[in-house]
Amino acid sequence: MMPLAMANVGDVNIIRKITGRDEVRQRLAELGFVVGEPVTVVSELGGNLILSVKESRVALDKTMAMRIMV
Repeated sequence: MMPLAMANVGDVNIIRKITGRDEVRQRLAELGFVVGEPVTVVSELGGNLILSVKESRVALDKTMAMRIMV
């Protein structure tokens, strides 16, 4: 397992675990980041990641992406 922030652009990864406080995990779940869901790193811009999850694109900063383990 590794944090999503370390994944390469274009790689499709499966979410294995989400760490952090309950509020953080709930917020990520609302955005579509749930265990077992495939997620793709579309691009990386200035320390932020553009991710494709559940047929939508979401921007996360690296600190939030470090909480998502793939």
